Amino acid sequence: MSTAASRTGLLAVVMPLGFDIYFGAILAGVTDAAYEQGLRVSIASTRHEHAREVQLLAQLFDTTDGALVILPEQSGDELKRAVSDDYPVVVIDPLVPLGGAVPSVAAENRRGARQAIDHLVMLGHRRIGVISGPPGWMAVEERRAGWREALDGLGIPVEPALFVEADWEIGPGADAAAQLLELDDPPTAIFGFNDAIAIGALKAAGERGLQVPEDVSIVGFDDLPYATIVTPPLTTIRQPLAEIGRAGVRLVLQLLDSERAETPQIEMPTRLVVRESTGPPRRVV
Repeated sequence: MSTAASRTGLLAVVMPLGFDIYFGAILAGVTDAAYEQGLRVSIASTRHEHAREVQLLAQLFDTTDGALVILPEQSGDELKRAVSDDYPVVVIDPLVPLGGAVPSVAAENRRGARQAIDHLVMLGHRRIGVISGPPGWMAVEERRAGWREALDGLGIPVEPALFVEADWEIGPGADAAAQLLELDDPPTAIFGFNDAIAIGALKAAGERGLQVPEDVSIVGFDDLPYATIVTPPLTTIRQPLAEIGRAGVRLVLQLLDSERAETPQIEMPTRLVVRESTGPPRRVV
């Protein structure tokens, strides 16, 4: 473990993109927490490239005290091999399960999905469409598990036709929502696994002359700023993105000061934010 005298006062943030609003919210928390500790932050973009991420971490070892890696392309074993034992690495929002090999911070994705479904069911919805993100992502699998747990707990059967996969963007979200809305028996509500997908569903509903929430309720996940400026404003599950960034900094500092983090895997609580895109169903199913 490095000593205080040998530290650079510089933390690295390794992230896929530097201009994305989602990553920007996490980065805001990282930089605020670093500033409060008298630390500086160096940002490196991987562009979702595995080899680039490996190379960047190797280069950062000699110039920074530790690294926060957001949505890493590497597995837990690769991350352990990529750095020396005395170089702290914390993963924010793991792409795949790390098996406890590397400290991590993420949202309570499973709980958040249950919150979304419980809200829709309390409004009277029983036929709920789901648009997930790409399969295999840890957040996707956790949100999918939460959706199924919520339906199972309420005795509502899972219908395969009501589950569609999409990329994390508005266009694919609109295409996936169109697939759901054009079913012979369409859903009365749609839960998108992020806000962009949910906004795509708003777009698809509007193109078909459907009113939201009277004809179809829509829920997102993230609570990014644009959730409040669409029409109608989006009901969503708030991830505490800035707080996730702050928690990542705290973990790095724990690793710098001791052999291991007090809580190596942290899940930050999510919260349902109700706006105007959800309401009771017009038709009872």
